[in-house]
Amino acid sequence: MHHFAIRTLLVLVCLTFASAACAEPPTNAWPQLRGPLATGVSPDGNPPTEWNNTKNIRWKVAIPGVGSSTPVIWGDKVFVLTAIETDRKDPSIPEPQDQPMRPFGIKFPNKIHQFVVMCLDRATGKTLWQKTATEQVPHEGHHPDNDFASATPVTDGEHLFVPFGSRGVYCYDLEGNEIWKQDFGDFNTRNSFGEGSSPALYGDTLVTTWDHEGESFIVAQNAKTGEVRWRKDRDEVSAWATPIIVERAGKVQVITNATTRVRSYDLNTGEILWECGGQVTNVTPSPVANDKLVFCMSGYRGSALYALPLDQRGDLTDTDKVAWQLGRGTPYIPSPLLYGNRLYFTQSNEGILSCVDAATGKILFDRTRLPGIRGLYASPVGAAGRVYITSREGTTLVIRDSDQFEVLATNVLNDPIDASPAVAGKELFLRGMKYLYCIAED
Repeated sequence: MHHFAIRTLLVLVCLTFASAACAEPPTNAWPQLRGPLATGVSPDGNPPTEWNNTKNIRWKVAIPGVGSSTPVIWGDKVFVLTAIETDRKDPSIPEPQDQPMRPFGIKFPNKIHQFVVMCLDRATGKTLWQKTATEQVPHEGHHPDNDFASATPVTDGEHLFVPFGSRGVYCYDLEGNEIWKQDFGDFNTRNSFGEGSSPALYGDTLVTTWDHEGESFIVAQNAKTGEVRWRKDRDEVSAWATPIIVERAGKVQVITNATTRVRSYDLNTGEILWECGGQVTNVTPSPVANDKLVFCMSGYRGSALYALPLDQRGDLTDTDKVAWQLGRGTPYIPSPLLYGNRLYFTQSNEGILSCVDAATGKILFDRTRLPGIRGLYASPVGAAGRVYITSREGTTLVIRDSDQFEVLATNVLNDPIDASPAVAGKELFLRGMKYLYCIAED
């Protein structure tokens, strides 16, 4: 990417995440689920290419409880969410073994869980502060591969916005002081699969989607106070995609990916600017966008990839306004990576990778099997001309950002990983089932 383009992108990022002013240039940060540009790319990141259980591990720390949210990095702090099961029971809820059989063996918990925010020192991994946002018995269970802390927080360098879904949305300052909290009620997912959509932040507006088996909606809040600015009903069932917010075509657009429709909302009013049908079910991948197009995809019980123009209005479904589309090889859980003009995505939750030209949809390499990678939930990330793809078994494949598939390194940790990686400066952060790792040159 040219230096001018990178500089322009970083200016946009600073505008996006500033409240009064950027607390620190966000180039050395990973402030949200898909990084500073919401594309999976760290524009100035340059983490190691190689590591193992002993090589290039600056630190690793055990995280209590269970969670698969991505770590968020700003300045000298790393933030991570977790849910800790206690021994305290609600006697009105049957023991798991006494509950009816549900799909995938899902049981409803009867123990109180602590929903916890942790702040770690970036240099050492030492816990700087730990706060329990709330203690509750979750109202429903989750898929065996999900957990109660799978959504990722977002920060503007002054505040940390913490999504615990049915347990509430919380705002802290970066020293751990609670500023506000908001409860939107219970989120009821298909088959009790559990929650996972993360909020999106632009300036002083925080946006949350609430697509479930009840009355679905999207809501925009004043990020400083928690006050609801607007709330719109949505004709949607359960989805797990995180929205993105981009300034394009004279509007700040909130773009949501879901089963019934992809929709673009005006950030200021909640008005629908444009929409497009065509996704499949259980939509989980978050959209990614460049200056002209947004790319929305899904891959459960079918495949759908739509490249949609950001300067249109109205219903784009089945029209020639759709820039291009693809009906194979799309992801179920992982989000795509948009690196320059290359769009990378995996097939379902398998170690099979495709790369296409983002402008035209031309296939650069198609459904290529990733050596050493079986299943994956983590989304790929990009930095320093490299793409990092992490498997559920803890293996990270590093390939060159190129029109041709080229493996640079294969790195193995003895820790399963479902959380998406984060890149900040020369460091790569991987959250395993047991540990959080800071990977950097020895």
